[in-house]
Amino acid sequence: MKGIGSDKETILDLITSWSNAQRQEVISAYKCSFGQDLIEDLKYELTGKFERLIVSLMRTPPYHDAKEIHDAVKGAGTNERCLIEILASRNNKQLQDMAAAYKDAYGRDIEEDIIKDTSGHFKKMLVVLLQGTRDESGVVDADLVQQDAEDLYAAGEEKWGTDEATFIMILGNRSVTHLRMVFDEYEKIAEMSIEESIKSELSGDFERLMLAVVQCIRSIPMFFATRLYKSMKGLGTADNTLIRIMVSRSEMDMLDIRECFRLRYEKSLYNMINDDTSGEYKRTLLNLCGGDDD
Repeated sequence: MKGIGSDKETILDLITSWSNAQRQEVISAYKCSFGQDLIEDLKYELTGKFERLIVSLMRTPPYHDAKEIHDAVKGAGTNERCLIEILASRNNKQLQDMAAAYKDAYGRDIEEDIIKDTSGHFKKMLVVLLQGTRDESGVVDADLVQQDAEDLYAAGEEKWGTDEATFIMILGNRSVTHLRMVFDEYEKIAEMSIEESIKSELSGDFERLMLAVVQCIRSIPMFFATRLYKSMKGLGTADNTLIRIMVSRSEMDMLDIRECFRLRYEKSLYNMINDDTSGEYKRTLLNLCGGDDD
């Protein structure tokens, strides 16, 4: 970055070859060596989508999530799809760390900001998820599985109208293992999948949120494979979504996401990125992807 212009190829090769923990060490060493903020220098040197991607990689996961949530609720309008994606897919610790990072970065309470920007049952479910108190014990009670399946059926398909509070309580608090068994039992009782019932009983952002929660209970890698495909299919690319997912999952479950992507769409994630992006931005994404499965 010294002098006029910058060596973007070296920047992207270096940054994508480090883990997030190593990037934090480099940020600290850079400050000690040159008395400057590496992230601010990168913002100055780079532009556009490439800058957003590189700078996102330099943040720790909790601060990256906090920044995305802050961007989703600040100013006029709300990016509901970003709120849904993050809050439906993170575990308890990730949610709690994100809330602490948000407070540190913006001096504000994440729950208060989300409450101000959302409404109705959508808001209620977001707040439940934001608590980061989902049962993670792994203990399953067969009687409770049966009861929850019956309660969901009674709250939706069996009655005129919908008891949204029951859907929020069960889908927002029960463990992943428990809910997978509930979904199986529900299908036997209702003779349709929980997804089909949600689509027929709920609507709007609340419907999209509840479907995302169900998809993440079933398979987080498949949820993100689907999100990535939708971000790139058709005319134009939803770059903010593409960047957010590639950054947040690159050290978590990218291999699993690639496998799910290949199974569902009969095309590798690598090749779809290659076809839909360009320049240093593309090269950085391909490095994060890690390989071609075709």
